[in-house]
Amino acid sequence: MAKFGLRDRLFFSHFLVMLVGVGSLVIIGKVYSPRFFIVQLEQIEDTNSGLFYDRTRLVQGFEIAWSRTTFWSVIAGATAAGGLSYWVSKRIMQPLNQMENITQKFASGKMKERMPAIEIPELNQLGVSFNRMASSLEGVEKRRRELIGDLTHELRTPLTVIRGYLEELADGSINPTPEIYQQLAKETKRLERLVNDLQELSKAEAGYLPIKLKPVNLLPLFKSLVQRFADQLMEDGPVLQLDCPPQLPLVLADIDRVEQVLVNLLGNALRYTEAGSITLRAWTEPGKLWIAVIDTGSGISPEDLPHIFERFFRADKSRARHSGGTGIGLAITRRLVELQGGQIEVESKLGKGSIFRFFLPLA
Repeated sequence: MAKFGLRDRLFFSHFLVMLVGVGSLVIIGKVYSPRFFIVQLEQIEDTNSGLFYDRTRLVQGFEIAWSRTTFWSVIAGATAAGGLSYWVSKRIMQPLNQMENITQKFASGKMKERMPAIEIPELNQLGVSFNRMASSLEGVEKRRRELIGDLTHELRTPLTVIRGYLEELADGSINPTPEIYQQLAKETKRLERLVNDLQELSKAEAGYLPIKLKPVNLLPLFKSLVQRFADQLMEDGPVLQLDCPPQLPLVLADIDRVEQVLVNLLGNALRYTEAGSITLRAWTEPGKLWIAVIDTGSGISPEDLPHIFERFFRADKSRARHSGGTGIGLAITRRLVELQGGQIEVESKLGKGSIFRFFLPLA
């Protein structure tokens, strides 16, 4: 029955139960009705041998025999049908009950258990999907715990620096200089960036981010961003370039949110590309404007690539922490692109660079 769907198998199972009940009734009736009838005939013969062929007594005897046969047939059929129904129901409900138990364990924080393989294809597919979801939730929970530790570190470091400077300034151990104020401003901005990222992620996941879609030309934004980031590059650093047609069609987007997406992608590319090039590229397809940030940086490993847009995920924790990353920016980026009707993708090879590209609908 593996070729049939679950609905068909349930139908056949109930149909089989009915056949067992009816079959039991027919078989027992056919086998035992004559025997019960013979017993009734013998009783009639014993009471009055002259009336052995009395029609009324024969009919009554047959009715009694049939009633007894029917009684035992119903009991036997109901027992067989009930047993079969119980077996079928147990076979179907057992994996569902097991899944419920695992779900309850998940609710209590125990996320290691998984569903075993199931013979019924539909339930097995449900189990596979459940295990995939469970693994994803376990990964998110693991990264959430890691994030708590990372955030503690991210908060403690600038706070320690700020407190140290303030205490020394207060007791006169050091004199206020422009360098000290610059360092205090730097650490304050670091805290501000972390708080803003957390706030943006919370709004994005809750669907509360304001998006104002309207027809816009993104070419001026591209030129402005390339100039802004080019000013931050060192002489021996990567080359930042713009590669797009001289004229671009209008897209339906929120230009402030597009800028936020590109600032995040270009910032990541700049952070992980020590030499080579970073390219902001744009091209059109029917109904879409594709935008890509291409770098020749360190790249992303194959095992990390499927999770790169997940919240709290950081491919290289040591480098991300050193550069101030918290694993939130790309999750926000994906959500911002989706809220504008687009979709973001990534290709990467470890040690050779990455391509982050997304499209926006044309106006």
